[in-house]
Amino acid sequence: MRIGIIGGTGLGESLTGAVDTADFTPTQPDTPFGRPSSPILLGRVGDVDVALLQRHGEGHILNPRTVPYRANIFALKQLGVTHILASAATGSLREEIEPGDLVICDQLIDRTEGRPRTFYECAAVHVEFAEPFCPVMRRWVKDAAAHVDRTIHRAGTYICMEGPSFSTVAESKMHQAWGGDLIGMTTCPEARLAREAEIAYALIAIVTDYDCWRPRESHQNGFELLEEIIANMKHATQASIELIEVALRDVTLLRDEPSPAHDALKLAIWSDKSRINPADIARLAPLWGRHFQ
Repeated sequence: MRIGIIGGTGLGESLTGAVDTADFTPTQPDTPFGRPSSPILLGRVGDVDVALLQRHGEGHILNPRTVPYRANIFALKQLGVTHILASAATGSLREEIEPGDLVICDQLIDRTEGRPRTFYECAAVHVEFAEPFCPVMRRWVKDAAAHVDRTIHRAGTYICMEGPSFSTVAESKMHQAWGGDLIGMTTCPEARLAREAEIAYALIAIVTDYDCWRPRESHQNGFELLEEIIANMKHATQASIELIEVALRDVTLLRDEPSPAHDALKLAIWSDKSRINPADIARLAPLWGRHFQ
């Protein structure tokens, strides 16, 4: 078992500073979809094999649309990652979910446009995605949350928008009406691709601010708002690091209970396998090769 940790805005820059990576090995493997966002650091935290990846690249140079999601997930799969614990900066759509809080998300609404959302353009592959976040991993993170003195919400619906601009007020209110709790820009297609790669995936949402449905304080100018968001991000990022550290101390549940995601392709390949181009089978072998044996 190897756990991939994908750091988004805030956590991506802070994670390597919080974890002693002196003995970690950096690698940035080639994939059929290019190279991943950043070098992936391979090492151990306690007795757990981990792989650390900065989603937005070193220096946060990749905007949400240009993140090479397929390369990231493919590379992690090649490196033996079986579980991914991801973070993402989000805006809150609910008064009770306050800036600085964390949310262990349970549902997802995809509003992205034009991002490649499958590895399998050469075949008809339809994975189950009713529960976009692994229930086993969510139990594991929630168990850890009980030992962290922070405000951590045990469920929430994440809406993924295209970006990179933020919502209008009308869009923000629409997202609330849809039942969204959080708004962000990066979890899709990342979560879908993890499922296609048969990797269990869970998300810790880092709440940086209220989305624009909530009127800004009248005395607050743009610079003051930005300073507040950065402070909230730092607070929530530190909370997420604490949560991840506690979770990694005991991975017994993950070792003992297979995730449904680990067999996601069992009934998902609808194409006649004998008619799929052998070159495509070989090209994507780290993802689906075992289902052709």
